[in-house]
Amino acid sequence: MTAVPTITGDRSLPPPFDHPHASAQARAIAERGTILRAQVGSGVHGTSIAGQDDRDEMGICLEPPEFVTGVARVPAGPATTATVPFEQYHRHTAWDRPGGLANRSGAGDLDVVVYSARKWARLALGGNPTVLLLLFVPDEEVVVRDGTGAELVAHADRFVSRVAADRFLGYLRAQRAAMTGESGAHPNRPELVAEHGFDVKFAMHALRLGVQGVELLTTGRITLPVPGPDRAYLRRVRRGEVPLAEVVAAVDDAEARLVALRDSPAVPPEPDRAWVDGWLHRSYLSYWETLR
Repeated sequence: MTAVPTITGDRSLPPPFDHPHASAQARAIAERGTILRAQVGSGVHGTSIAGQDDRDEMGICLEPPEFVTGVARVPAGPATTATVPFEQYHRHTAWDRPGGLANRSGAGDLDVVVYSARKWARLALGGNPTVLLLLFVPDEEVVVRDGTGAELVAHADRFVSRVAADRFLGYLRAQRAAMTGESGAHPNRPELVAEHGFDVKFAMHALRLGVQGVELLTTGRITLPVPGPDRAYLRRVRRGEVPLAEVVAAVDDAEARLVALRDSPAVPPEPDRAWVDGWLHRSYLSYWETLR
């Protein structure tokens, strides 16, 4: 197993906001307990278009014992006495502009979410493609990675399973539906539809999910950024240079490959839940010792 280096970076997060997952207390928990945080958006995939993309970051943190074994909660916002369980600190800097929570992120904005390790593990064991990506980010795109985070990254293969295949398929199909405006889909970039006839960003993500899902299920890894030929094609799709019919055919092919892998006996039926459970126990107990 290749050794995974630790990376000491700036743990600071954007300031609190009037949002259920962006209180000052949630921010303090996330900052202090961060074990892993990295870029996970188009920039790390290599599919970003200069001047058009925000920066997406994701992290994992360990919370104090009263939030795990007790009933402690964090404020749901400064304007209410309501509280919520701590599961994440979630902040979009786009909220700081007039319009607040209604704003869509754009070029130069930071979207960051730091999950509790328990929530992240539940999502990862369920095969969520977005959270699994955090395990494969190259060192130069990692903001923070301590020894606990490095151990998790070193065991990324524990999460490979047919469960993940199903989730990649689900995400791919949802992106394709939004790309073509199928019934029940919710495209939110009408400017792209007006310019290209379909949402080219959803199209790019549908294909990317296919490429990365196939790689994960066959090798146990996801290469970031996306390797050359596929990355170049994804960028062409993103720029609207590939006709819709060709894109749909490419997505259909990726879907068929994922279906075959999902049904393959070579892919484990389940992730290694026992290892993940052990990692969580060790990690929390070790972190709590530092708080005494």
